[in-house]
Amino acid sequence: MEKVSVEDVENERNPLEVHGVRKPVSRALGTDHFAMNYFELAPGESFSGGLHRHNDQEEVFYVESGTATFEVGLDREEVAVESGELIRFPPGEFQKGYNDHEETVEGWALGAPGATHDWDELQSRAFCPDCEAERTHDVALSEGAFELTCTDCGTSQG
Repeated sequence: MEKVSVEDVENERNPLEVHGVRKPVSRALGTDHFAMNYFELAPGESFSGGLHRHNDQEEVFYVESGTATFEVGLDREEVAVESGELIRFPPGEFQKGYNDHEETVEGWALGAPGATHDWDELQSRAFCPDCEAERTHDVALSEGAFELTCTDCGTSQG
């Protein structure tokens, strides 16, 4: 049995610095098969950065307070998730969650299986300068920075 207080979990920001508060609760609990992160998003901040998908992990977001907006799929359908609501993304579905309101969003990101990401199974949508269009990119984390490789032409950027 493990027990922690969210207040005691150390804050760990995303390498893209897209949010001020992210607390990896699952790491503090020592989970192996389940990811759980607490977030506080100020106006303009996001859970993870750009539109992305986890090919190996199902994700659920719970909004404890405020309203988060999610862009879903390649058409970037906008879905508002209000206080007390949840949204689920199956493996392979592109999504991006952020705060585009004036009040702080407090929320949770839950994922399974696995307590950490398999970087080989994470992909992001980004502009490829060689393709001159938005394309799907494989994502790697190298020395604390993200490296994106276009799945169409192989161009790397980081």
